[in-house]
Amino acid sequence: MKSYHGNLGGGIDGIVLREHDTPQPGPNQILVRVRASSLNARELSILRGYYPLPIKPDVVLASDGAGEVVAVGAGVTRAKVGDRIAASIFPRWIDGPFGLEYSAQLGGSLDGMLAEYALLPEDAAVPIPDHLSFAEAATLPCAALTAWNALCGSVPLLPGQTVLTLGSGGVSLFALQLAKLFGARVIATTSGADKAARLKALGADEVINYRDVPNWHQAVHAATGGRGVDVVVEVGGADSLEQSLKATAPEGQISLVGWLDKRTGASTISMASISATVVRMHRIAVGSRAQFLAMNRAIGLHRLKPVIDRVFPFADAVAAFRYYEAGKYFGKIVISQE
Repeated sequence: MKSYHGNLGGGIDGIVLREHDTPQPGPNQILVRVRASSLNARELSILRGYYPLPIKPDVVLASDGAGEVVAVGAGVTRAKVGDRIAASIFPRWIDGPFGLEYSAQLGGSLDGMLAEYALLPEDAAVPIPDHLSFAEAATLPCAALTAWNALCGSVPLLPGQTVLTLGSGGVSLFALQLAKLFGARVIATTSGADKAARLKALGADEVINYRDVPNWHQAVHAATGGRGVDVVVEVGGADSLEQSLKATAPEGQISLVGWLDKRTGASTISMASISATVVRMHRIAVGSRAQFLAMNRAIGLHRLKPVIDRVFPFADAVAAFRYYEAGKYFGKIVISQE
């Protein structure tokens, strides 16, 4: 079998394709024939050297993947041969709040999914909705589950509430799609007319061009009658958090995704902006297996389709990383083996 490996701070140029024996599952393990993987910001942060959780040397890259179970070890009860599954990034995080004891993660301290076969703990196996292809299902484990947790992991989103999404990255697009499933109103920010039209087509009720309106929190207040939004899915970091604080309604929630400042690790948020608000902040660590199962039930019921920008063949995985790094995409980037 073949697999793509990398190292913390090793860069895209350091990605190596290796060939080795196909592993066999031991007790409570499953062997998955990977049919598709997808890329996330976490992969770039690992290669650039600032991912906060432990990364094993020469790790098999990519947390996200989907495929079919081809072998099971002794004692396995969560999966059987032939099952179509996606891999839960944190296999030990079954339910409840996140803790460091659950922090072992695929594509980090554990080998990931950018391989022809993946040996996984059975707890990592999550059945995928019947209407999704492997390529579509491979987009769910990080971005979609993060969006789900951001919307309902702390205080569940209710019909009629208003959600603010920032930009058109994977988490933001899933947050828009999932929020509409809840019957929420969605205000989105973006950088151009083409992206604004595509966000509208996905269901956004209002779109604000942050280049035309640099103080976009004022436009958010205008669009909500001065009240602000109930939930912000904050993916922009320190550059946008201060405006998100100003855009949130009293007792609303800001769900923090990623890191406040990728360059320095420090925030530039003024204490005055924090003191002037009465909001909750919920730091997101993707999501648990239980949340993944709940999300997939909703996706299956509503037959939600992920937005995929481009699909690369497995042989061109490094080109997929370079395309992702360039940032000129709308939707998920998938590496397929189908």
